[in-house]
Amino acid sequence: MDIMTDIAILVLAAFVGFEVISKVPNTLHTPLMSGTNAIHGIVLLGAVLIISSAVGAFNKVLLFIAIVFGTINIVGGFLVTDRMLEMFKGGGARRRPAAEDDGR
Repeated sequence: MDIMTDIAILVLAAFVGFEVISKVPNTLHTPLMSGTNAIHGIVLLGAVLIISSAVGAFNKVLLFIAIVFGTINIVGGFLVTDRMLEMFKGGGARRRPAAEDDGR
């Protein structure tokens, strides 16, 4: 394929991805993000395996940068997922409103 075909596929994939993600209801974002983090973990493992057989300094630097960005993406995704899951946890030890306080 030539470069124009590759760029056209990239642009179309970006538009389709944006449209698909924007239609996802809020209640499904957490499960989808968890699944995406798992996929990114597999991609990161593949990059670590490939860097061991990379030839040339440029390829190794490029793979190292990709591994760093992938790691940041995975860690950030898990932090966001954890924060979103905290919103759904029930507060078992919630304080009662002041009007119902009986002095205990």
